[in-house]
Amino acid sequence: MYLEYFQMIDRVTMVDVAAGKLAACSTTPAESPVFEGHFPGMPLVPGVLLIETMAQASGMLVLATNNFAAMPFLMSVDSAKLRTFVEPQTELEIEAFLEHEGSGYVVTKAKIASSGKRICDAQLKLRTVDFDNNPHLDITSLADVVRYRAAEIGLMAAMQEKR
Repeated sequence: MYLEYFQMIDRVTMVDVAAGKLAACSTTPAESPVFEGHFPGMPLVPGVLLIETMAQASGMLVLATNNFAAMPFLMSVDSAKLRTFVEPQTELEIEAFLEHEGSGYVVTKAKIASSGKRICDAQLKLRTVDFDNNPHLDITSLADVVRYRAAEIGLMAAMQEKR
């Protein structure tokens, strides 16, 4: 996990497009400038970064579901619950579930646990924007970056395993 670069997912461990489910893992870093201010002497991962972690897992699920045809963008976070604190070097188990897809929007539910103990969960809404023929965004280069990152964390391999 690279907090400063918002790379929250270390590895996708499973994706099942037909079932609309993705599992991933990540380990919070031992040290980060984020911890210097949050909080001095008591380093904790900010809750907003845990929500971002769930959003990224949901986004990877959406990318797998649409076979990298459209980029998911987080639009809203509903029913978020942060249940406990996350310290440095915590191993996280992240899951995302597809709830609804249509009209350019996707609804997911996501959760994070560590050693079987729930840390947080939320319902997330994402808007999808086609990579091709989009006059509003230079999204072609973004598509390349997204595909590279997906391969780097094992999403492509997990997609191949399920086939």
